[in-house]
Amino acid sequence: METDRVTHRVRTILLNDWDPIGIAGVPQAADEYDRYVGHLAQMVVAGNSILDLSEHLVRIEVDDMGLRGNHDRARSVAAKLKSIASETSTRG
Repeated sequence: METDRVTHRVRTILLNDWDPIGIAGVPQAADEYDRYVGHLAQMVVAGNSILDLSEHLVRIEVDDMGLRGNHDRARSVAAKLKSIASETSTRG
């Protein structure tokens, strides 16, 4: 699995699909979620479950951002993150 591809996909999904603070349309804020990309990419590569990924996203929203945590959005985004592994394995 190509690490750069995984990292890029995670970054894109966080910005376009997760985006808990609504900055996707602000070019100056495109790096806002970069601090979370590395760990989430590691989780994807390690094969963590959708539940693990979803819980991690909600923890970020609540603990780091002071938000309520959107479980439905987190589950949806976690499913997209989980699908990265199969996307990259079928490219090889």
